[in-house]
Amino acid sequence: MEMRSSEEIEIGRDITPTLTPLSFSLHNSNLNTHCSACFSPLSGPFPSIPNPPFYCSPPCSAALSPLHHSSAETHLPPSVHSSHLRAALRLLRSHRPSPSLRLAGLLSNHRILTSPQTPSLSHDDDHVSESIRLGAAAMAEAIAEQRAVPNGDAVLEEATIAFCAVLTNAVEVHDDEGRALGIAVFDPTFSWINHSCSPNACYRFILSSHSDEPELLGIAPHPQMGSGGVCVSSNEFAQEVLGYGPRLVVRSIKKIKKGEEVTVAYTDILQPKAMRQWELWSKYRFVCSCKRCRALPFSYVDHALQEISTFSYDSTGSYSKFLKDMADRKLSEGIDDVISEYLSVGDPESCCDKLEKILMQDVKGKSDSKFMLHPLNHHSIKAYTTLASAYKVCAGDLLSVDSEIDTNQLKAFDMSRTSAAYSLLLAGATHHLFNSESSLIASVANFWIGAGESLLFLSRSSEWSTCDTLGLIVPNLNSAIKFKWSKCSLVDRIRTCIANGQINSADFENVSNEFICCVSDITQKVWGFLISDCPFLRSCKDPINFSWLMSTKSSDTMDVEVCDNKSYKTEICYTHEPENSIYICEEPTSTDDVVACLLQLGLHCLAYGGLLGSICYGPQSHMVCRVLNVLDREKNFVLYSREES
Repeated sequence: MEMRSSEEIEIGRDITPTLTPLSFSLHNSNLNTHCSACFSPLSGPFPSIPNPPFYCSPPCSAALSPLHHSSAETHLPPSVHSSHLRAALRLLRSHRPSPSLRLAGLLSNHRILTSPQTPSLSHDDDHVSESIRLGAAAMAEAIAEQRAVPNGDAVLEEATIAFCAVLTNAVEVHDDEGRALGIAVFDPTFSWINHSCSPNACYRFILSSHSDEPELLGIAPHPQMGSGGVCVSSNEFAQEVLGYGPRLVVRSIKKIKKGEEVTVAYTDILQPKAMRQWELWSKYRFVCSCKRCRALPFSYVDHALQEISTFSYDSTGSYSKFLKDMADRKLSEGIDDVISEYLSVGDPESCCDKLEKILMQDVKGKSDSKFMLHPLNHHSIKAYTTLASAYKVCAGDLLSVDSEIDTNQLKAFDMSRTSAAYSLLLAGATHHLFNSESSLIASVANFWIGAGESLLFLSRSSEWSTCDTLGLIVPNLNSAIKFKWSKCSLVDRIRTCIANGQINSADFENVSNEFICCVSDITQKVWGFLISDCPFLRSCKDPINFSWLMSTKSSDTMDVEVCDNKSYKTEICYTHEPENSIYICEEPTSTDDVVACLLQLGLHCLAYGGLLGSICYGPQSHMVCRVLNVLDREKNFVLYSREES
């Protein structure tokens, strides 16, 4: 099955009603800290002895407790308790498999999941099949005990179908901060929406107990012929949902034509094709054939995400794919190892040092061939994300020390600005890819917001009073803000767009173009200041305009689609410049200007990220409300400063 638009839908519109789940369950790690019925955080102290489920209120307890005790999950052995098994047992409490082997209208896919299909992936297939076999056996035993019936083949088949239906259709539920809380299975209004690596829709979760969401439906099922020529219709399943639990709304992120299929992403699409295909096969047993995956040669984005830069050719002027693959493995394994070590050991300063060395190192092949990660490679993007966070942690650790030593404060200040620089590079790099693949909007929204928050934090840093970064005395901040604020009205216009809750495609394109012009201009004035202490960042000429990465080559060329939708014969090429090379223009002449530019840049980044977030999740989402609160606070500060001056 698939879902198609029943009308023309603009960008940033809710296209389903608020959907309540057929079944859901918290992950084991959250059973003691969150309400099992509504997924909201429990107020501490948390129970010291595990004895879930726990509830935040009597209504939540009254809603879920009967299902918990009647779904057979209490009979599961503690060693096999998992969110997927609990959700599958709860699903079976209200539904039974149909003759077509569907459950509540959902495809179970259990024949494929339990039978290895591809010899090249046989080890992975065996692992999945074995996990399903063990899980279904535990479920069958619990069901038989609950129902007081023999544990026979029929019960095992029922358990297997339910378990596979959950594995195939469940989505991970995240809180407002992006933390995974548990899983939920929704009816075919959502579950029949297919995957695309270039989707036109996304979805948001609602964890509050009440909602004023509009009851609308802009999509309808479109039947496809199943095996044996049987057409699956929407009346095959009962529209029975729980009426509580984490809810979901599907929202357009592109303009959708009437009759066009609505798609969402089942995996992280800020990954190269091979990684997306592997994840989709390992989880769902299908090979994606969307337009992006079918593109030959690869789309510009997929080419960039897997690019290994060649900055010195061998004597023949060529290099082998084997050597590039070898370099990719070595460099990517190095980054993964450092990040894993940081997450387990927690040494942010060592992590920063090691990651930057990997980003700057080259891997030698035969003869004179040398390879290094391209700045837009997905491993580079992963490194920028970690570096922005780790440098911020380093600064916080230094400031948390009870010391009045200026050197500590200066070092913390330097690390804060390096963190802001990596945040800006991350936002600019992913925005460059977003220009060619608009489905990346959710990731780009988070990165622009992160850059804005880092820059605003830096502009408000108390360490300005102890620094002599530009060889000048720190000025009167109010006068700088007053002078700079009136230069651009874009932030106010973006805020109005967010508050209105809707923006059409043409207006969004105009705002985006103007935003990039403004941010490019401001960035050129402060980029040199932000990167002065980081050798790797000094090799990046411009974090917003990546045209400096493109250079025409006579060999090994490929067609790529660039941002202005024209096609060129190009190869993405990147070399590190000398450490003392800084690419800026119109550098500010006073600390006044630096602080004001950082403030302006932060406000622009934050506002635009909020606009992207409102398109993805709606103007009332937690992300967007947080952005609006910061914008209001900053503007009130500016207005207050004007009155004082």
